[in-house]
Amino acid sequence: MRRSATTDISPSATPGGDWHTIAKLLPYLWRYRWRVSLALLFMLGAKLSNVGVPVLLKTLVDRMAIKPGSAESLAVVPLGLLLAYGGLRLSTSLFTELRELIFAKATEGTSRSISLQVFRHLHDLSLRFHLERQTGGMTRDIERGTRAVQSLISYSLYSIVPTLIEVVLVLTLLGVKFDAWFAWITFAALAFYITFTVKVTEWRTQYRRLLNELDSVAHSRAIDSLLNYETVKYFNNEDFEARRYDESLERLRRTQLKSQSTLSMLNTGQQLIIALALVAMLWRATQGVVSGTMSLGDLVMVNAFMIQLYIPLNFLGVIYREIKQSLTDLDKMFRLLEREREVADVPSALPLDVVGAAVRFEHVNFAYDPTRPILHDVSFEIPAGKKVAVVGPSGSGKSTLARLLYRFYDVDGGAITIDGQDLRAITQASLRRAIGIVPQDTVLFNDTVAYNIAYGRPGASREEVEAAARAAHVHGFIAATPKGYDTMVGERGLKLSGGEKQRVAIARTLLKDPPLLIFDEATSALDSSNERAIQAELESVGRNKTVLVIAHRLSTIVDAHEILVLEAGRIVERGHHQDLLAKQGVYTRMWRLQLSGADGWPSQLA
Repeated sequence: MRRSATTDISPSATPGGDWHTIAKLLPYLWRYRWRVSLALLFMLGAKLSNVGVPVLLKTLVDRMAIKPGSAESLAVVPLGLLLAYGGLRLSTSLFTELRELIFAKATEGTSRSISLQVFRHLHDLSLRFHLERQTGGMTRDIERGTRAVQSLISYSLYSIVPTLIEVVLVLTLLGVKFDAWFAWITFAALAFYITFTVKVTEWRTQYRRLLNELDSVAHSRAIDSLLNYETVKYFNNEDFEARRYDESLERLRRTQLKSQSTLSMLNTGQQLIIALALVAMLWRATQGVVSGTMSLGDLVMVNAFMIQLYIPLNFLGVIYREIKQSLTDLDKMFRLLEREREVADVPSALPLDVVGAAVRFEHVNFAYDPTRPILHDVSFEIPAGKKVAVVGPSGSGKSTLARLLYRFYDVDGGAITIDGQDLRAITQASLRRAIGIVPQDTVLFNDTVAYNIAYGRPGASREEVEAAARAAHVHGFIAATPKGYDTMVGERGLKLSGGEKQRVAIARTLLKDPPLLIFDEATSALDSSNERAIQAELESVGRNKTVLVIAHRLSTIVDAHEILVLEAGRIVERGHHQDLLAKQGVYTRMWRLQLSGADGWPSQLA
């Protein structure tokens, strides 16, 4: 049974864990390893300068503790220390900026590589995936995942690692210069802080994951409704769509409130731990000053260390939450990459060698769902340079033949060959280069008319585009518009009529000029006069090419080399037009119905 495409909104744990997600990210970073190494060196330099600031501040305070009127120079020594202090501050900022400058290319490059790979992988997935996907939710996952790459790299390299280095340096200085209590108080506070932050954040992650899923569901509903604007209007269902969207927003709001309340609890706990640690450290330092074991400069240094350490540590809690969120978002995008390609080239696949483009279906069986077979033992041949037509009621499997020939799916049984080459043994790219299709349901890009026609052969000149448009009898309409070939067709081509869209699709296929053509009811949206004109053009274009026609109007395929009558996934009749009429069977009954004006199949066959 195939998997459902509905969005799972349960707050389940990330498969494989966070380390599994990080392990997937590392290969993308490895190509920038020299930049990463250099950035880490600059980061270490920044932290050494940063830790040196309180030490120098302590020396400056101690040197200033002199008697009034002393003969000591008040200008030379403090001035040198002040200059050194300013130099350390400047070094910290300089090393930080150099780190970001060096690593920017790695961050942006990694994000670009992953996004491009996801984009390519989505195009490699089968038609089944794209028929089941929810566009709004999927684009939301990709958008968040792309941002997560930059956030994860930035936070880990710029915040987590530098803070840990600073903690080690501070603990070492406190332990060596003063008694061990300073180091133990700092270490205990850090341990409590990190444990508390990790535990609570792990608990909160379920709400963040659920929040993302609900956001995707709400976005999917909004996008789906807007894409079907006309249908909403046809049935006067604006209020119904608004209620459905509001239900999603209400679930999103309740989850956001839960997330915010737990965030407040986390922040309060973190501040309590920091406050207790600061009080303990300063009490210990003041006791040392009173007893004479520590100077006033030591007290200033300890206080500066604590402020310098706990301010980024406080931010570390926010960063950890952001990293967890980024890992969750990145995992969603990586899961798209883990979707297996249902139709993939075998390692030994070779390019299609087209000789005459003869097509054979040999005992083909196929089902989109195992419980509902579509094709049963279908066998036929389209000789090179000939036209074979397929007719039959809706749901009989006509369009499925075109999808299998294009290898959107692999057959469940039997084989399909072109010039004796099994489609499963050749590359998909070479196969699709050899086939041109005019589908029944034409969808255009939200771009210009010229772009949509030229899509048949990117790089074609404007003259070639116009020639294809003339052949498809759409040039006159295009030239009559104010912007001509630069006219925008709108979302999915909705600014054009059904007939205009279909003629653009025909022009696009004519421009491609492949050896094998598929016309899936290519003229179904045209009026009779345009259909006759374009039909003549299609006949001319299809001359000396192998053509598969999926037809609704029988008058368009009377000259076919062979006509196949498909019913419930089986070929029930086959032959030339006159031969089929002589049989007085299914084809004959349909022919009579269309002649009488009842343009369709007998009810008992539908």
